[in-house]
Amino acid sequence: MADIKELYKLYQQHPCITTDSRNCPEGSIFLALKGTTFDGNQYALQALEQGCAYAIVDEAIAGERVIRVDDCLQTFKELAREHRRQFDIPVVGITGTNGKTTTKELVRAVLERCYRVMATEGNFNNDVGVPKTLFRLSQEHDIAVVEMGASHPGDIKTLVETAEPTCGLITNVGRAHLQGFGSFEGVCRTKGELYDYLFAHQLPVFVNHDNEHLMRMSDRFIDVYYYGQHDHEDVLILGEVVRCDPFLTFRWREQDHDAGYIGDWMEVKTHLIGAYNLDNLLAAITVGYVNDVPFEEINLALQHYVPTNNRSQLTETQHNRLIVDAYNANPTSMQAAIDNFRLMDVPRKMAILGDMRELGDVSAEEHQRVADMLQEAGFDEVWLVGEEFEKTHSPFRTFPDVEAVKAAIALEQPRNYYILIKGSNGIKLFQLPEFL
Repeated sequence: MADIKELYKLYQQHPCITTDSRNCPEGSIFLALKGTTFDGNQYALQALEQGCAYAIVDEAIAGERVIRVDDCLQTFKELAREHRRQFDIPVVGITGTNGKTTTKELVRAVLERCYRVMATEGNFNNDVGVPKTLFRLSQEHDIAVVEMGASHPGDIKTLVETAEPTCGLITNVGRAHLQGFGSFEGVCRTKGELYDYLFAHQLPVFVNHDNEHLMRMSDRFIDVYYYGQHDHEDVLILGEVVRCDPFLTFRWREQDHDAGYIGDWMEVKTHLIGAYNLDNLLAAITVGYVNDVPFEEINLALQHYVPTNNRSQLTETQHNRLIVDAYNANPTSMQAAIDNFRLMDVPRKMAILGDMRELGDVSAEEHQRVADMLQEAGFDEVWLVGEEFEKTHSPFRTFPDVEAVKAAIALEQPRNYYILIKGSNGIKLFQLPEFL
């Protein structure tokens, strides 16, 4: 079986790894990954024919340029780690139940005002996406921002051991993917694997001082940079909401109570929807501050950042204004979205909410809790979509799927509403904006 360092020398001669036999650049290395519905080993010889210089496989395949290893996915991660070790630069590791992709994008935007940044694209944050991200590192980069996601215990441990971050940030911990984690405590333990790695290597963390779970999980650290919305002697970056109309405007300041220093408030108007995004903004400010990004540059970065990928976007159509957050949903993010929508000072509010997936045994309880919250919120119109919401007890209209919602929209043609659209990606509510 091939040695990782020898394989990495081969990669240096052919610095392009592909895992897709339909995309085989001349001289690249094909790595045969397996999934639930595919086996890359079956395409190794085809990849060689299409231009790959070598194929790395984990099954017995005869071929002159075929290299066999025990486990292709493990080899992929180890090669990515070897590549990451070629660069003595800061690597910011980011994970969390909600807000990690938005926070990653905000951190990237802030750091890019002063540095050449390599950051995770989209949400390439799993055991395949993180290695792919690391292989994008080059001598052109000054700093990296790596997002890490998890669905099962041990996932973050594997990813941090691949990415080897030099500092880290957990946005929050919430009730999501409970089917995989087993419990909320399982979520905390898994997300906390980032803290475990950083503590073991005596590396710093960025912590939301307002989050009791993160405070408990990080209480062993000495090198901590705190941010938050409630003043405290340990909080380095303090922020507060100014207004949501509907875009979030906030203000923040630097402070050092030990030194008796309190900075001036600075106000920033963003293109983000939702007061819940303030924590993400403060996290990005703190990372930028610690990395010596000037205040003016931090503010410009946050002022000009425009969200994409159905995350906290405001879309104005011919008939309505849509707040689209249809990429994912769990009890924590759903409550935040409903609370924020309730507080928004806008007329005629309608909510179209879809099922929250992967909640396991607590699914019925959590969907009913959302329905109860909606009754208290008092929105003008509420439509609930999916099998789980159909089982709840509430006065709201329910729909089995997105196709039924489209039919209702075509028939009733809602007009002049602010409409919150949120649900798990599998419910496909992201298809609705073009009909509204």
